[in-house]
Amino acid sequence: MKYIYTLLTVLFCLTSYAQIPAGYYNTATGTGYTLKTQLFNIINNNTNALTSSSNYGGLWTLFTQSAFRDRYYENDNTLLDVYSERPTGPDSYNFSTTTQQCGNYTNEGDCYNREHTLPQSVWASAYPMYSDAHFVLPTDGKVNGVRDNFPYGKVNVASWTSTNGSKLGSNTNSGYSAGYVGTVFEPLDEFKGDIARCLLYFATRYEDQITSWNYTMFNGTSTQVFTNTFTSILVTWNNLDPVSPYEIAKNNAVYTFQGNRNPYIDHPEYVAAIWNSALENSSFELENSISIYPNPTNIGSISINTTSKIDAIQLISINGQLINEYKNPIKINENYTLDNLPKGFYFLKLTSNNNSVTKKISVN
Repeated sequence: MKYIYTLLTVLFCLTSYAQIPAGYYNTATGTGYTLKTQLFNIINNNTNALTSSSNYGGLWTLFTQSAFRDRYYENDNTLLDVYSERPTGPDSYNFSTTTQQCGNYTNEGDCYNREHTLPQSVWASAYPMYSDAHFVLPTDGKVNGVRDNFPYGKVNVASWTSTNGSKLGSNTNSGYSAGYVGTVFEPLDEFKGDIARCLLYFATRYEDQITSWNYTMFNGTSTQVFTNTFTSILVTWNNLDPVSPYEIAKNNAVYTFQGNRNPYIDHPEYVAAIWNSALENSSFELENSISIYPNPTNIGSISINTTSKIDAIQLISINGQLINEYKNPIKINENYTLDNLPKGFYFLKLTSNNNSVTKKISVN
């Protein structure tokens, strides 16, 4: 659906990006974790009350604003809930008024509440995290309860599916989500990037506290923050689901509400600048050595020599965009060959038996 409205999205983005305060990101000049800390210093002044519930209650009022309403799909001004919205068809239910706030709920559509995309139990429901609208979303109460405290991931076998196709189930322990075998919650493709940018915001805004919190997705550092698996999932979702007009409008509304912005909505390229090198440097070793030749290549093709069976090959731009994915490629004489490669510098992510390694290639 986002791609159908590409022109509309571009025009909306051009208008909305102009609402970024002049000079807001002037000090964001670095790369890697230096850039992440620079962003922390820019956005760590949100005005959410530190010890009061006033802003948490204020989220209900915030959700009544047009920025949180459906002006993109049915365009009916109902609450845009990423757990119930059906981008290609009519929603099975909608929330319109504040009287539908949770409350008690048994079924989908009973009420909506405030979903902390990073569970509040991780940081003991403390402020300002508790009321930070950049990662607290209005969602159906039943689906929120099913999601519980499970991390986000790519579901292999679903144990429960919502009316819009959001799923709970075992993680797909392969490809970009390899390395985790527990239960995960997977939103629609349409909203995967939205969720990723919420969590990457959290990792940046609270990098000065995050090492004191334990969660399945975390690796115990204030830099990468997420384990290799969940870093891969979030970066991939950011790349595959671009920033939408809804996110831009919401970012502007939250800035008015609490005085800071989500930098990964304003500048989604920051995600690659910070976390791509982490994926490359922290990647797993494949069972056997790999050689890639010619590299650089002047003929638009490369060969990958290995005795391992490669399950998937991803060609990723240096900005983090997935250019192409080759699933179950055919090996001939211990070689996998990629042809018709566009000129440029790329990361080549190779996955074998739930392990992956990333290599740099250059196509001249």
